[in-house]
Amino acid sequence: MNTLRRFHARMGLSALLVFLATGAYMKLAAHPERLPDGEHLMFVSRHIYILANALVHLSLAAYAVPFAAGGARKAQWIGSTLLAASSALLIAAFAVEPMAGGPRSFASTFGIYTLFAGAILHFAAALRRGARE
Repeated sequence: MNTLRRFHARMGLSALLVFLATGAYMKLAAHPERLPDGEHLMFVSRHIYILANALVHLSLAAYAVPFAAGGARKAQWIGSTLLAASSALLIAAFAVEPMAGGPRSFASTFGIYTLFAGAILHFAAALRRGARE
């Protein structure tokens, strides 16, 4: 397995474990179904954000091929770095936002933005590579 795929496999499996742990936490301790609708939505949506991040990582772990040196390869690694940052931000959002009781914070906002940007950079790198073939 190449370095890029190994990186995403580790990140994806880690995020998937966090997703399972946050699900267990909600079921056993937080009981979001007993909370008012707003707080319930905060828990569940942040939980799903972690799953989305894990699935993007695992998809890249299954198929990503590092490109030869150049712009496409740089875009891949920048995208991968953004996806890793997204993991940390979305996990932090789950830990902080439902308890804060306020609107969306920096963590979830930029967690989603970095998830989007990282995935788009990987897609753009593949398009760039495809245009050269």
